Amino acid sequence: MPTDRGAPRRPHPDDAYVVDTRRRVPRPTATTGGPEPDADDGYVVDTRTRPRPWSAGSAPTGTRVRGDDPGDPGGPPGDAGGPTGPPTGMSRERRRRLRRTLVVVGLVLLAAIGWLVWVPMNAWNAVARVDNIPDGTRPVDTSGYNYLLVGSDSREGLTQAQRKALATGSAEGKRTDTIMLVHVSESGGKPVMVSLPRDSFVPIPGHGSNKINAAYAFGGAKLLTTTVENVTGIHIDGYVEIGLGGFASVVDSLGGVDICVPRNMKDPKAGIDLKKGCQTLNGPNALGYVRSRYEDPMGDIGRAARQRQFLGALMKKAATPSTVLVPWRYKSFSDSAALGLVVGDQTGLMDAVRVLQAMRAVSNGQGLSLSVPTSDLSYRTYAGLAIKWDTERARALFAALKNDEPLTEPPAGTVPDGVVKG
Repeated sequence: MPTDRGAPRRPHPDDAYVVDTRRRVPRPTATTGGPEPDADDGYVVDTRTRPRPWSAGSAPTGTRVRGDDPGDPGGPPGDAGGPTGPPTGMSRERRRRLRRTLVVVGLVLLAAIGWLVWVPMNAWNAVARVDNIPDGTRPVDTSGYNYLLVGSDSREGLTQAQRKALATGSAEGKRTDTIMLVHVSESGGKPVMVSLPRDSFVPIPGHGSNKINAAYAFGGAKLLTTTVENVTGIHIDGYVEIGLGGFASVVDSLGGVDICVPRNMKDPKAGIDLKKGCQTLNGPNALGYVRSRYEDPMGDIGRAARQRQFLGALMKKAATPSTVLVPWRYKSFSDSAALGLVVGDQTGLMDAVRVLQAMRAVSNGQGLSLSVPTSDLSYRTYAGLAIKWDTERARALFAALKNDEPLTEPPAGTVPDGVVKG
């Protein structure tokens, strides 16, 4: 129906409103007069609402006009303050992608950390145990940690083919090719590895005096630990032993170990023919390198030094990113080490970790590689030629370790001339 365009219209809820903000001042009246307008007079605002007029034919849109509302700052859109509205669809999408990326990265990191922790813990459960705790009175347990590290020459469990490949010979029974004290200081001293040469002539409880490795043959880990505690006066906190086959498997699981051979070494009994110089040794060659003694002019002392040198290099290789960050190699190394190890009943995972860290520190030059001081390398005994310790210097060394005195330099007589430095 046509409407009268001149007729007044009722306000609509969506109509825009205009507020009269013009300044209004009091006017003087004719009867009373009044003050002239003053600059400080206040403003009077008309708060009445009125519908905003529109042109003929237009319709209300229900949209406020910028500047119409008292709360609007006025002025043209797009002022210097920049956009104040919600983020655009593109920015929201970028945020969603970033959140997804962070979640994925976090999950990957958690999985990697879990893997690095789970693998050695799972392997540790497969490690064989042995009772090495001495009976009777023992030395006082003092500050610092002292571990007995043993390399057994037992052929037990090796097939004929393995014995041939590793050049172990056919000797039965078991003795120790390697005996070391590993000291981890709690007073700020460097980690220390001390070789006790296997031919050292010492008292063995219940068996008189003999070469120290005979203690292992007579009574296994327990008698060997008892003997070492008696001759050193040091309380042994943990026991770690590795066999011939296990040693070679660990080396091969790392893809070989880099070592600098000090001279040409040809020893048919150890199954090696190595040239002087730096090279990568596989399992069988590495085993021969640490076992050979007949071609070494220093005999058992020289062999003990090579053993410390190689164990340090082994742990250095084990801690490299090429081992830790390659999943299959990391697991292979952990499993091989576990299957080749035997530890004392009271030796925990953290004890084994301390031993490994000490060996790595020695390899990096942050630890000391020593041998017990000696006075005679060809000491004649009923058990054959043996090694006699320098009693005074040996006692001084053992007292320093027992009391956890920080050692920064090798004590006198602990690094004989002519041996491989660790």
